[in-house]
Amino acid sequence: MATDIRPRDPVLPPTMVPLATLIGRELRGGKSEKPAIRYGHAAFAKRGEDYFLVRPDCLRVPGDASSSFSVFAIFDGHNGVSAAVFAKEHLLDHVMSAIPQGIGREEWLETLQRALVAGFVKTDIDFQRKGETSGTTATLVVVDGWTVTVASVGDSRCILDSQDGVVSLLTVDHRLEENIEERERVTASGGEVGRLNLCGGKEIGPLRCWPGGLCLSRSIGDTDVGEFIVPIPHVKQVKLSSAGGRLIIASDGIWDALSSELAAKACRGLPAELSAKLVVKEALRTSGLKDDTTCLVVDIIPTDHTHLPLSPRKQQNKFKSLLFRKKSQNFSGKPNKLSSVGSVEELFEEGSAMLEERLGKIHLKNSGHLRCAICQMDQAPNNDLSVTSVDGFCPASNPWEGPYLCADCWRKKDAMEGKRPRESTMSR
Repeated sequence: MATDIRPRDPVLPPTMVPLATLIGRELRGGKSEKPAIRYGHAAFAKRGEDYFLVRPDCLRVPGDASSSFSVFAIFDGHNGVSAAVFAKEHLLDHVMSAIPQGIGREEWLETLQRALVAGFVKTDIDFQRKGETSGTTATLVVVDGWTVTVASVGDSRCILDSQDGVVSLLTVDHRLEENIEERERVTASGGEVGRLNLCGGKEIGPLRCWPGGLCLSRSIGDTDVGEFIVPIPHVKQVKLSSAGGRLIIASDGIWDALSSELAAKACRGLPAELSAKLVVKEALRTSGLKDDTTCLVVDIIPTDHTHLPLSPRKQQNKFKSLLFRKKSQNFSGKPNKLSSVGSVEELFEEGSAMLEERLGKIHLKNSGHLRCAICQMDQAPNNDLSVTSVDGFCPASNPWEGPYLCADCWRKKDAMEGKRPRESTMSR
C-alpha cells in the first residue's frame, strides 16, 4: 500500500431503483437471459502483498446451473500478507453463510447486502483471534446476471465502464486524507488522526490513525491499530442494461497512478485479459513501480459477444459532466428510490459504520434458537436472553434495535463504536 497519497476523482452516483421493479422489467421484456462473463488478470509485485480471488462458477442453488453467479475480489495487504491471505480464503464463505438457504433470486440479492456486512465483520473477528497484526483492504464483487454488487473496505477500487461511455465508481475510498466523515468517526471512537511527526515537530506524509499509523479508516485485521479501524464495508448494488459493461477492480497501485477515466480509456474495445495487462502497463508507465499493482477486468456482455465493443466516442464526455461532480460524503444517508443514469440503474448504496443501521431489524431464528447475525452461531433463548439484551451488554436506556448478536459479536460492535477501546503500545 503506497504511502504517497494523490487525490482521487470524486463521483456522484445515480440514485436507486427497487430491485423488484427491474426484475419485473426483465421478465416482461423477455430479457432474463444471463450475460456471458469474460475476465482477465494482470499484476506486478513490489512487496508481494496483493492477492486476488476469481470464482466464475458459484451457485445459489447447489446443482442448479441457472442459479450461477460470479465473484471477483482484490485484497491489498499491509504489514505482511497474513490478513490478505486469510480474507481470500474465508471472506466469501462467511458472506454466503449469512444468506438463508432456499430463498429466491430477488430475496437473495436483497439479503446479500446485509450478508456482506456480516461476512466482513466475521472475517475480521476470526483473523484478530489469530493475534497477528497484519491488515488488508478488501473489494469483493458479486455478479448475478446483470446485477453487480460491490462491497469494499480500504482503498482498492472498482469502477464500471458502461456501454454508453459513462464511467462510474462503485466503491468509496476509506482514506483518512480524503474522507472527512471517516476522520470524524475515528476521532469520536477514540482514535487520533494526524501526520507523522519528525524531530522538531515537523509533520510529513498523509493523515494517519494513531496508534498504528494506518492511512485507512476501514480494513480487515490491523489488531495493533484499534477497533475504530472497522471492517464494515461500503456496499453498492447496480443493474446494467442488456448492453452490458466492464468492471475494473484494482489495488491502489493502479489508482494512485491513473484516474478512473484513464484506466477505462486505456483498454476500451479490447478483450479482458489484454485489457488488464494494459491497465497495469499504463500505471507503471505513468508512475513507475511504487507499490504492488493488481488489476482484474471483468466484462459482462451479451452471450453473442466475445468482448465489449468500443463505447461511442461522442458519449464518453458524460463521465465528467454526470458522475465526477463533487460528491457528498454522507454515505449513511438514504438516496432517492427511483432514478437512473445512462444504462446503469442503482439499486442500493450504504456506507454507514454503524452495525445497527447495516444489519437491519430482522431476527434470525433456527428451530427456535436465536442466530447471531454476524457469526451465525445459534443460542437457545431463555429468561435472561432476548434479541435486545445480550448478557447484560445492552443498556436499558439505549436498547439495541438490530438483530440478535452473540456476546463476542456484541463486544466487537461496542469496540468499533469506541465503547471498549483496545489498548496499544504503538506510538508515533
